[in-house]
Amino acid sequence: MTSALRSPTLDSDAAIKQAYARCREITRQHARNFHYGIRLSPEPQRSAIYAVYSWMRLADDLVDSCDAADIATLEKRIAEFRAHTDAALDGRPSPTDPLWLAIADTTRRFGLSGEHFHHMLDGQMDDARRTSYDTFDQLREYCRRVASTVGLICIEIWGYVDPRAPELAAERGIAFQLTNILRDVAQDFDIGRMYLPREDFEQLGLTPDDLRRWRKPEECRQLINLNIQRAAISYERSQALDGLIGACGRPTLWAMTSIYRRLLAKIAADPRRIVDGQRVRVSAIHKGAIALRAKWLARFVTHGGEAASRHAKAPV
Repeated sequence: MTSALRSPTLDSDAAIKQAYARCREITRQHARNFHYGIRLSPEPQRSAIYAVYSWMRLADDLVDSCDAADIATLEKRIAEFRAHTDAALDGRPSPTDPLWLAIADTTRRFGLSGEHFHHMLDGQMDDARRTSYDTFDQLREYCRRVASTVGLICIEIWGYVDPRAPELAAERGIAFQLTNILRDVAQDFDIGRMYLPREDFEQLGLTPDDLRRWRKPEECRQLINLNIQRAAISYERSQALDGLIGACGRPTLWAMTSIYRRLLAKIAADPRRIVDGQRVRVSAIHKGAIALRAKWLARFVTHGGEAASRHAKAPV
């Protein structure tokens, strides 16, 4: 007989350390830009964000690994994933994956809200059920579910005192997601998806295939520039966020925002690049410069928790 799996315990420092190490490795392997910024957060916030990213990666993989036509199977898998998530948030991590112990410990330290995790899973289901959006309002709501939730969890970990912070964090998440959508237009089209709103195509007399083939250059530029402006507005609206979060999170937020704004600027300089075959990236030189500036900012961070934090609990 095989022995039943035993639930990991939050009293085992060794198990918790191993769980966070696995989350760090997942982030390093799958999130170049995020890993780049997360490393600038001090502990224990850094490991907490590794855990949150790993949770998101697992949720993404869950959806990606399921046949798009088999919604019933996906719904079952999402329901099981929700149950594991709720148990971890409640301090009862599943033994099926060390991730759950990391999420449970992070929740104990920082008091994470289950609402944000559930909204993310709702967004994943929405993404699986549809391949396009009719209006920008619909697209914006999708961005809020799958990206704003990340920002809202991060500021719970970093801490904040100003009540404006959550809404600004949500807006920054929308800006990041719109940037990702723009640079992934070709890749998404090639797997049968188009996130840019149908109303934009109709207004300019374009089809998604026209954009993918860049058949009407002027109209294609107008469509991309319209959505660049939308992303830029979200960056501007959320600009005050950088000063409203705990100091431990400012270098990370600054670095990630700088990388994503640089991506948007590269698309704006040559919109056709999004369909030319190579994904728009920030060069290693520019990332290096951003890292040096962010490390300079990090010198002024008080390590190990902050009195200004609204949500963060002291490390245990």
